[in-house]
Amino acid sequence: MNHKLILSIALLGTSLGASAQSTATTVQRDVNQQERIEQGLKSGALSTSEAARLEREQSAISRQQSRALADGKLTPAEQERLGAMQDKASRDIRAAKTNRVTGDPQSASSQRMQADVQRNINQDKRIEAGVQNASLTNREVAKLERGQARVQGKEARAGRDGHVNAAEQARVQRSENRQSRHIRNQKHDRHVRNPV
Repeated sequence: MNHKLILSIALLGTSLGASAQSTATTVQRDVNQQERIEQGLKSGALSTSEAARLEREQSAISRQQSRALADGKLTPAEQERLGAMQDKASRDIRAAKTNRVTGDPQSASSQRMQADVQRNINQDKRIEAGVQNASLTNREVAKLERGQARVQGKEARAGRDGHVNAAEQARVQRSENRQSRHIRNQKHDRHVRNPV
């Protein structure tokens, strides 16, 4: 009887660890994609409008992550669907960075977009750290990814015409500030992931 109980607990811990790892992996890919977008903006390989299109795609991925994690689990099918979306986004980033369209990294518009994308990187890294140190549950990550999707959507709308003006950036920053508070609150509430 004790052997069965120990085996059951070990299997449960293993499945929770696999879920945490897959959640961490998908959030880490978010960080990587955002860093590639920012690098493209800084080098001039991406224009503001290209970055806006890529942010719209990142927003869709974040919404899908939110839906997938809403029940607290990331199934293999959900993980595969997210992987396929992230693979497509990776190809799209590569294509946008290597086409003939270039941006001016020193323009005010590009600088604003760069700052917003850098903020996305910071937020995603905070979410990833919360997954790694078990201060965020999958359900909390789902809520935070929904917030990330909103911010990325606002960035996409701001830059879709190729220019991000100061008023548009201020709207994005207000959303980013709200998201930052949500991340802090979720990481410091009483909910924690079960230790493995």
